[in-house]
Amino acid sequence: MTFIQPAPELPNPYANDRVLQSWLARALPEPIRRAAEPDFHALASYAQRAYARQMTTAPAEPVLTRWDVWGNRVDRIELTETWREGPAIAAGRGLVADGHDPAFGAFARALQFTKVYLYHAASAFYSCPLAMTDGVATALHAATNTALRDRVLPHLLSRDPATFWVSGQWMTENSGGSDVGMSETTARHDRDGSWRLNGRKWFTSAINAEFALALARPEGNANGADGLALFGLETHTPGGAWNGITIDRLKDKLGTRELPTAEIHLADTRAELLAGNQYGVRAITPVLRVTRLWNAFGSLSTMAHCLALTRDYAQRRKVFGRSLIEQPLFADSLAGWEAEFEAAFHLAMEVAMLLGRVESGAGAGDERDAALQRLLTPLAKLWICKLGVRIASETVEAFGGIGYLEDSGIPLLLRDQQVLPIWEGASNVQALDFLRALGKLGIDPVVNAVDAWLEAASGGIPENNAEAVHAAILHADTWLRDHARDDDALQAGALRLGTTCARSLAAALLARHAAWAQRERGDAAPAAALRRFCAHGIDRIIDAL
Repeated sequence: MTFIQPAPELPNPYANDRVLQSWLARALPEPIRRAAEPDFHALASYAQRAYARQMTTAPAEPVLTRWDVWGNRVDRIELTETWREGPAIAAGRGLVADGHDPAFGAFARALQFTKVYLYHAASAFYSCPLAMTDGVATALHAATNTALRDRVLPHLLSRDPATFWVSGQWMTENSGGSDVGMSETTARHDRDGSWRLNGRKWFTSAINAEFALALARPEGNANGADGLALFGLETHTPGGAWNGITIDRLKDKLGTRELPTAEIHLADTRAELLAGNQYGVRAITPVLRVTRLWNAFGSLSTMAHCLALTRDYAQRRKVFGRSLIEQPLFADSLAGWEAEFEAAFHLAMEVAMLLGRVESGAGAGDERDAALQRLLTPLAKLWICKLGVRIASETVEAFGGIGYLEDSGIPLLLRDQQVLPIWEGASNVQALDFLRALGKLGIDPVVNAVDAWLEAASGGIPENNAEAVHAAILHADTWLRDHARDDDALQAGALRLGTTCARSLAAALLARHAAWAQRERGDAAPAAALRRFCAHGIDRIIDAL
């Protein structure tokens, strides 16, 4: 009889996630966790159903219909089934609202991003508009246009699918991505007091959004980033027509193919200023800090999905007389990937905790937290998103030839993950942003945090692990001071510096958790992950090029 290899199954992403369960037990207060458990279980069950559907149905993509049968320009987009399910899940499970709910205090962001972690890999990147919605809601909190804020914000934070809106952020133009100062979209102040935008936006993710923030240059403003203003606009008129928006085409992308990313033209699109009529790039910065953290958690979610499928497959696959998971070399490789993931998990969760403390006010977050959150956000995005690509690639290889076949679902993990190091500023952009933050805040907050977390782990982890982490962060400190007067050397080494700092922070956080897990639960697994992670090397700084 012909042998048929049993396909892998996706274990329950909540109940079977040792790393998540251990972190929740230490960091999230029991009343909050207990109240959120129905949502955690529901999101995990949805992830399993989504995976089963992916394995039994043909891939789908959004469809753009430009003209109706009578010759009217309609630019109608038909979304995929997963995307049609998105609003009910996002609103009903609080994937945006939780992060802004004062009832959760300093733990609002940690609760929210736990849900993001459980949902992203099953969402077909519906998490993309949710990330933008979250960031735009954050920016609207500070908007001086209170009428716009009070009209739109309740929709973005709604827990009712019938009133829930998602938002886009329209910055990228033909002239460039990260260099938004070259934007060519103009804004004209109309006689009725409204603003009208005209121009072309080259990448508009989730063009189905009900609202968007857009950068445009008011007539008469100077060239460059400071001359841009930040506008808010509803994408449709009250009658349902597009608000001066024409969709040129949907992008044909390597991955994220269920996400409707469009090229559009704006023609007298009605918009409103969020605040002043310049410094729009500064005004949109809070959006980027939130969406960059979503990128890191999306990468974590993909990695967890990859590792769960790989481990399940390795237990089912028999080679050379025993299961793949019993083969020493494969087991060693898998343990190494899992150690990297576990360290990354603790770094991302710490940034979420910092963000929650800073935003909650009432003494929950101080200047130290604010400085650390500013410094760690680009580091988390930089390192974790690149790590996600590596682990997705290793997953393809772990499945062998089957992993290279589209209908196995494995290549999709790699193709989709590849976008996350690019979105919201590629890795080099994050490294330079970290360098700018260091110029204002110094590296002391990073060094002090690493030392504090290692001190909290004292006696609970091997001394050589603590020494390796401490040596790496001191090397980063020394390297930065040695090159402080050489801008070219600083920029050339920024990615290596950032990676070293990210790995040092992650290792120190994993050490703190490992000591707690051993002491409070008799759980040696986090300490084993720490040993493996440290063995891979913390320091990535080498002599200047």
